[in-house]
Amino acid sequence: MSLIRWTPNLGSLTAWDDLFEDEEFGLSTRVTNNLDVYETEDEIVVRANVAGVPADNVEVVFEKGVLWIKAEKEEETKDKNRQHYAKSTWSYAYRVVLPNASMIDQNHEPEAEVENGVVTIRFKKTEASKPKKLKVKEKRGKK
Repeated sequence: MSLIRWTPNLGSLTAWDDLFEDEEFGLSTRVTNNLDVYETEDEIVVRANVAGVPADNVEVVFEKGVLWIKAEKEEETKDKNRQHYAKSTWSYAYRVVLPNASMIDQNHEPEAEVENGVVTIRFKKTEASKPKKLKVKEKRGKK
């Protein structure tokens, strides 16, 4: 005999996913990844979403192969004529262990910049870690 977990109202709860995924409503319950890490031939690049936060409120720290990105912004609006008060906050925090951190050239300062709500950090690779094209020779055996 096998045990089956009892889940009351399970059938009615599963319909919510379909409702919010419906394209007519334009809503989605999916969470997307806001962090991209990739390598090019010359560098390791990290891109992170920091929408709504200016560059001077973005903090980037790289230590022992771990990259920390923290961004925060807060806005307050008061309207004494209408008894209106609004407060908005934006907060982002990322921590990522960089792949192949041993390839990073420690003699070059990483570059970090914010453009269109995305912070991009570029780490230069060492010359020794870059791919090298080898010349292939043909070996001729004795006849």
